[in-house]
Amino acid sequence: MCGIAGEFRFDGRAAEVATVLDMARVLEPRGPDGWGVVGHGPLALAHQRLKIIDLSETGAQPMVDSDLGLTAVFNGIIYNYKQLRDELHADGYRFFSTSDTEVLLKAFHRWGPSCVEHFKGMFAFAVSDRRTGELVLGRDRLGIKPLYVAQVPGAIRFASSLPALLAGGGLNTDVDRVALHHYMSFHSVVPAPRTILQGVRKLPPATIRTISPDGGTTDRTYWEPEFTRDGDRSAEEWAQTALDSLRTAVERRMVADVPVGVLLSGGIDSSIVVALLAEMGQKDLKTFSIGFESEGGESGDEFDYSDLVAKTYGTDHVKFTVPKHETDDALAGAVAAMAEPMVSHDVVAFYLLSREVSKSIKVVQSGQGADEILGGYDWYPPLAGIARDAALDSYQKAFFDRPHSEVAQLLTPEALVDDDVSRAFVAEHFGRPGADSAVDAALRLDTTIMLVDDPVKRVDNMTMAWGLEARVPFLDHEFVETMGACPPEYKLADGGKGVLKAAARGVLPDEIIDRKKGYFPVPAIRQLSGPVLERVRGALTDPAATSRGLFRADAVATMLDDPNSGRTNLGANALWQVALLEMWLQEHGIT
Repeated sequence: MCGIAGEFRFDGRAAEVATVLDMARVLEPRGPDGWGVVGHGPLALAHQRLKIIDLSETGAQPMVDSDLGLTAVFNGIIYNYKQLRDELHADGYRFFSTSDTEVLLKAFHRWGPSCVEHFKGMFAFAVSDRRTGELVLGRDRLGIKPLYVAQVPGAIRFASSLPALLAGGGLNTDVDRVALHHYMSFHSVVPAPRTILQGVRKLPPATIRTISPDGGTTDRTYWEPEFTRDGDRSAEEWAQTALDSLRTAVERRMVADVPVGVLLSGGIDSSIVVALLAEMGQKDLKTFSIGFESEGGESGDEFDYSDLVAKTYGTDHVKFTVPKHETDDALAGAVAAMAEPMVSHDVVAFYLLSREVSKSIKVVQSGQGADEILGGYDWYPPLAGIARDAALDSYQKAFFDRPHSEVAQLLTPEALVDDDVSRAFVAEHFGRPGADSAVDAALRLDTTIMLVDDPVKRVDNMTMAWGLEARVPFLDHEFVETMGACPPEYKLADGGKGVLKAAARGVLPDEIIDRKKGYFPVPAIRQLSGPVLERVRGALTDPAATSRGLFRADAVATMLDDPNSGRTNLGANALWQVALLEMWLQEHGIT
C-alpha cells in the first residue's frame, strides 16, 4: 500500500520533478517506509512506499525495467501475484525482485493494458511505455484504491489523493455545482469522474486510461458486474456458495510479508472473517476494536460482541476506549486526511482506530462492503416486488438525504444547478441493461457507485492516514460476481444479509448472527455539542465560508439555532453535512 503521483507533459517541455515531489510529500502518510522519484523528458513519477510485499530495496518504486522499456508506480496489491509470476516465468520472463509491482510490469509487457483482467487485487497504477510513448493509468474493479487526475496547461497530473494534486498548484478549485448537488442530495456521494472541485477528476473504477504523447486519452471499462441469475439453486446451496467464495477471498488476503490482523467490530461481517481465519489454522491472530464515551443517550461501544468473538477464537485482542476530548481533538486530523469531504460520523472512529492499530501492525482485514453486496440495508426491502421502471421513487425516498426542492432551500441560487441531477443520475443507472429486478438494480448501483465513494473511500483514507493497509474480502471481485447472481429474496431474508447469516450458522456463535444490526458509534459526532459544535459554528461563520456563498445564510442560522434537528432517513445531520464541506475546503486552503 502506497501513494503515487506523476506528471505527463505533451507540450514539449520536461516534466516538473519538483512539482511531483511536492505532491508526493502530501502522500507520505500512505507510504512512510521510503520514497522514490524518476524524471525523464515529459514524464515524472514519484512513490511513497509502505513495505508489505518484498521488504527489500529491490521492491522500491518507481520501478524501472530497462529491458522491457517500462516504468511503473503502483499502489495496492495483486493477491495472485505469485501465481502470475510463475506463469510469466514459464513464458520466459526473468525477475529481479519478489514484488507484485514487478509482476505488474511483466504482465503489462505480456498482455498490454489487458493485464488488469488477470489481476485479483486492489490497485491503482501508472505504467510508462518507452516504445509507444504512452502513459497508462489503471484502477481496480471496485475502486478500492483511489486515483485522482487533473488537467493543467500542457500536462496531465495524477495522485493517490486530491490534496496531493492541490499541492502541485495550478488547479481550478471552484466548487463543482453538479458534485455539490450530489453531496447534498445523493447521501454525500460524488460519483466518479467528478469530485467536489471543478479542476480535479477521479479515474472511475474498473477503468484503464491510455494517454498518448499528444495528450489524447482513451478509456476502457474492463469489468461490470451483471446482477443477473445464472441458474437455479436453493437457499442452502446459496449459503454454501457464499461461504466457499468468502473463504477463498479471506485466505487470498493473507498474502503478505508482514503479519495481517482484523478490525473486529463484533458484527457478523468482521466476525466471520475472524472465524474463517481461525478455521484455516491462523494462530495468534491480532484483532482490534474501538469504543467511545456514551453521549446523548447513545452507547459508544459494542465490546460485548467483539469480546465474545475474540474469546471464541482465541485471538490476541486489543480494545481502545477513546475519551470524548480525544474525539474532539481528532476531528481536525480526520478532516485533513479526507481526499474528499465525507460526512459519515464513523470517519473519526476509523481515523482513531487506525492510529492505534498502526502502532503494532501494518495490514488488517475489514468487513467493509457486506451490506452493499448482500442486501443489508433497510432501503432494499421496500424495492422487493416493485418493477424496475417504478423503483426510482422508492429508492430516492429511502436513500437520498433530501429532494431537489429541499436542496434549493439550503444552497444559494449561484451554487444550485437548475435540474435534479442526482435523481437523473440514479434514473440512468436504474435504466441500464442487466440487473434482473429493482433490488438487483439498487445493489448494482450501491456496489459500483455508493460503496466506492463513501465507505470504501472512508476506510482507505483513514487507514492510510496512518500507513495502515486495509483489505476487504467482501469486495473480492469474484465474490461480488458470484453473489450478484444470488436471488434478492435470499439476501433480504432474516432482516437482511440472510444468505450470509445462513452461511454463518455453525461457524459463528448465534449471538453474533442474531444480534441487532450495529454501526460504528461515535456519539460525540452524531450529537453535536461542546468543542465539535464550536468547530462547526466556526467553519460556517468563517469569512471564507461567507464569501464563498454556497449556503443560504438563513438556512445556516436556522440549523445553528437547533444543531441536532433535521436528520435524514439515514441519520445524516444537515448542519454537520454543510459544515464538514466548509471545514474540508478551509483545511485545504480553498477560497
